[in-house]
Amino acid sequence: MEKSLIIAKAALKLAISDRQEENKLKKEFLDDKGIKSAALDFGGEYNKSVKKIIENAVIAARRENLINETHSNQGAVAGAAHEALKQIMSSAVGLNIGGKIGIARKDDHLVVAIFFGVGMLNLNEVAVGLSHRTIT
Repeated sequence: MEKSLIIAKAALKLAISDRQEENKLKKEFLDDKGIKSAALDFGGEYNKSVKKIIENAVIAARRENLINETHSNQGAVAGAAHEALKQIMSSAVGLNIGGKIGIARKDDHLVVAIFFGVGMLNLNEVAVGLSHRTIT
Protein backbone atom coordinates (compact mmCIF):
# COMPACT_ATOMS: atom_id res chain seq x y z
CA MET A 1 0.00 0.00 0.00
CA GLU A 2 1.23 3.50 -0.77
CA LYS A 3 3.03 5.16 2.16
CA SER A 4 0.81 8.26 2.19
CA LEU A 5 -2.30 6.06 2.57
CA ILE A 6 -0.79 4.16 5.50
CA ILE A 7 0.07 7.42 7.24
CA ALA A 8 -3.38 8.86 6.52
CA LYS A 9 -4.98 5.79 8.13
CA ALA A 10 -2.76 6.25 11.19
CA ALA A 11 -3.77 9.91 11.55
CA LEU A 12 -7.45 9.05 11.17
CA LYS A 13 -7.24 6.20 13.70
CA LEU A 14 -5.73 8.65 16.20
CA ALA A 15 -8.45 11.21 15.51
CA ILE A 16 -11.21 8.71 16.30
CA SER A 17 -9.48 7.14 19.31
CA ASP A 18 -10.10 7.77 22.99
CA ARG A 19 -7.19 8.69 25.30
CA GLN A 20 -6.43 5.08 26.28
CA GLU A 21 -6.41 3.89 22.66
CA GLU A 22 -4.38 6.94 21.62
CA ASN A 23 -1.36 6.02 23.73
CA LYS A 24 -1.46 2.42 22.54
CA LEU A 25 -1.78 3.47 18.89
CA LYS A 26 1.08 5.98 19.08
CA LYS A 27 3.40 3.30 20.46
CA GLU A 28 2.21 0.72 17.92
CA PHE A 29 2.64 3.10 14.96
CA LEU A 30 6.16 4.00 16.02
CA ASP A 31 7.30 0.47 16.90
CA ASP A 32 5.68 -1.38 14.00
CA LYS A 33 5.75 1.14 11.16
CA GLY A 34 8.13 3.92 12.18
CA ILE A 35 5.30 6.46 12.13
CA LYS A 36 5.59 9.35 14.58
CA SER A 37 2.25 10.70 15.74
CA ALA A 38 0.46 13.22 17.92
CA ALA A 39 -3.15 13.84 18.90
CA LEU A 40 -5.12 16.54 20.66
CA ASP A 41 -8.69 17.11 21.75
CA PHE A 42 -10.47 20.29 20.84
CA GLY A 43 -13.82 22.00 21.17
CA GLY A 44 -15.47 25.37 20.79
CA GLU A 45 -17.34 27.55 18.33
CA TYR A 46 -15.97 26.84 14.84
CA ASN A 47 -15.46 30.42 13.64
CA LYS A 48 -13.59 31.44 16.79
CA SER A 49 -11.60 28.19 17.02
CA VAL A 50 -9.95 27.83 13.60
CA LYS A 51 -6.81 29.82 14.46
CA LYS A 52 -6.39 28.09 17.83
CA ILE A 53 -6.83 24.61 16.32
CA ILE A 54 -4.14 25.32 13.72
CA GLU A 55 -1.76 26.73 16.35
CA ASN A 56 -2.35 23.76 18.66
CA ALA A 57 -1.74 21.28 15.82
CA VAL A 58 1.66 22.88 15.17
CA ILE A 59 2.49 22.87 18.89
CA ALA A 60 1.49 19.20 19.24
CA ALA A 61 3.55 18.21 16.20
CA ARG A 62 6.60 20.01 17.62
CA ARG A 63 6.05 18.59 21.12
CA GLU A 64 5.97 15.02 19.78
CA ASN A 65 9.00 15.63 17.50
CA LEU A 66 7.09 15.10 14.25
CA ILE A 67 8.56 18.34 12.92
CA ASN A 68 11.41 20.65 13.70
CA GLU A 69 11.06 24.38 14.25
CA THR A 70 11.71 25.41 10.66
CA HIS A 71 9.26 27.67 8.89
CA SER A 72 8.59 25.02 6.22
CA ASN A 73 7.85 22.22 8.72
CA GLN A 74 5.53 24.36 10.84
CA GLY A 75 3.88 25.71 7.70
CA ALA A 76 3.21 22.20 6.43
CA VAL A 77 1.34 21.28 9.62
CA ALA A 78 -0.53 24.59 9.66
CA GLY A 79 -1.47 24.21 5.99
CA ALA A 80 -2.66 20.61 6.38
CA ALA A 81 -4.68 21.50 9.50
CA HIS A 82 -6.25 24.47 7.71
CA GLU A 83 -7.14 22.35 4.68
CA ALA A 84 -8.70 19.65 6.88
CA LEU A 85 -10.75 22.32 8.67
CA LYS A 86 -11.90 23.79 5.33
CA GLN A 87 -13.30 20.37 4.43
CA ILE A 88 -15.78 20.52 7.31
CA MET A 89 -16.47 24.26 7.09
CA SER A 90 -19.84 23.99 5.33
CA SER A 91 -21.14 21.78 8.15
CA ALA A 92 -19.54 23.75 10.98
CA VAL A 93 -19.81 27.50 10.31
CA GLY A 94 -21.60 29.18 13.20
CA LEU A 95 -21.90 25.97 15.22
CA ASN A 96 -19.95 24.30 18.01
CA ILE A 97 -17.40 21.62 17.29
CA GLY A 98 -15.79 19.07 19.54
CA GLY A 99 -13.51 16.18 18.83
CA LYS A 100 -9.96 15.25 18.09
CA ILE A 101 -7.09 15.94 15.73
CA GLY A 102 -4.65 13.20 14.72
CA ILE A 103 -1.27 13.97 13.14
CA ALA A 104 1.04 11.33 11.68
CA ARG A 105 4.40 11.51 9.93
CA LYS A 106 6.87 9.13 8.36
CA ASP A 107 9.79 10.31 6.28
CA ASP A 108 8.54 13.15 4.07
CA HIS A 109 4.81 12.40 4.45
CA LEU A 110 2.68 14.29 6.99
CA VAL A 111 -1.09 13.91 7.46
CA VAL A 112 -3.53 15.84 9.64
CA ALA A 113 -6.94 14.27 10.29
CA ILE A 114 -9.81 15.85 12.20
CA PHE A 115 -12.87 14.10 13.57
CA PHE A 116 -15.47 16.42 15.10
CA GLY A 117 -19.02 16.40 16.27
CA VAL A 118 -20.70 19.53 14.90
CA GLY A 119 -23.88 21.07 16.21
CA MET A 120 -25.69 22.30 19.25
CA LEU A 121 -27.02 20.57 22.34
CA ASN A 122 -27.44 16.90 21.43
CA LEU A 123 -28.20 17.53 17.75
CA ASN A 124 -24.76 16.72 16.40
CA GLU A 125 -23.51 15.89 12.94
CA VAL A 126 -20.21 14.08 12.48
CA ALA A 127 -17.54 15.59 10.23
CA VAL A 128 -14.13 14.35 9.08
CA GLY A 129 -11.39 16.28 7.31
CA LEU A 130 -7.99 14.99 6.17
CA SER A 131 -5.02 16.59 4.44
CA HIS A 132 -1.55 15.46 3.35
CA ARG A 133 1.66 17.44 2.94
CA THR A 134 5.16 16.51 1.88
CA ILE A 135 7.98 17.90 4.03
CA THR A 136 11.69 17.31 4.38
